[in-house]
Amino acid sequence: MNQDEYQKLVKQFTPKERKFKNAVVSFLVGGCIGFVGQIFVTILTENYHLGMIEASSWLCLFLILFASVLTALGFFDTWVTKGKAGFIIPTTGFAHSITSAALDYKKEGLITGLGSNFFKLAGSVILYGIISAFFFAVLGVIFYG
Repeated sequence: MNQDEYQKLVKQFTPKERKFKNAVVSFLVGGCIGFVGQIFVTILTENYHLGMIEASSWLCLFLILFASVLTALGFFDTWVTKGKAGFIIPTTGFAHSITSAALDYKKEGLITGLGSNFFKLAGSVILYGIISAFFFAVLGVIFYG
């Protein structure tokens, strides 16, 4: 079997990705997370008299805790396969990546396991976030003084 025949065979048995359906599901799931988050912020601002910044901070903490606990219990991966990027893009995805890396290496101990692998998946997000923030700050200073 040559390379072309192999590629045709792989293409024949590779499941087709439903991009439109995945986009709609991600949009709806992400929208529901945003909707519930807005309800949470509204409850905090109106009932507990917190400012918008404080309420938003509490929302971020709640989402991080929610995603981390569900990851530790093994539910979050199942939800991600159904909700697609709607769960991965928000803060919940970042919390999931950190928690899952920590859980994968917990057997190796606190230092060599958790400590050295905690940001294994999220490290690239942090790195490129810092680099892009630096370049955007430089561009902001150049163009806007």
